[in-house]
Amino acid sequence: MYDYDVSKYARTLESSLESADATNAVWGALGAMFGVYITIACVIVILQIIAMWKIFKKAGEEGWKSLIPIYNLVILYKIIGISPWLILLYLTVGIPFVGFIVAIVLTIYQANSLAKAFGKDIGYTIGLIFLSPIFYMILGLGSAQYVGPASVTASNTVVEESKDENNNEE
Repeated sequence: MYDYDVSKYARTLESSLESADATNAVWGALGAMFGVYITIACVIVILQIIAMWKIFKKAGEEGWKSLIPIYNLVILYKIIGISPWLILLYLTVGIPFVGFIVAIVLTIYQANSLAKAFGKDIGYTIGLIFLSPIFYMILGLGSAQYVGPASVTASNTVVEESKDENNNEE
């Protein structure tokens, strides 16, 4: 009388179950990768916090000042000898193209001034620009000594050279 072919319904159910298993496996793999990514990011952030704390301590500032957003930039700019008012230039980020250029120039200037404040050369500046987490850790946790802001160091060198010349003339 009625002859139903249930096999096609069974095949549809079986393929949908296999599809659900595959979807769950994909989501599980993505979740595991995200977990590994978050763990690595947290470790890098903790190492950066420690490195900045040490950089501030080497420069004669309190380490806790490196933990407060915006204020840490003010203190960092003071350490490296540039005007803290330059932080206001970051407000130009909302301006298309101009803000991007300003941010890049300010980052390069900041990295160069930081490198010079610790007696490093242009190679270290390039490292601070392109591999900043690694070079901040080397600067903070390594044997680098704070020599002072670049402008103060340069003027002290000129004064010392003129003193040496005066002593040699006598």
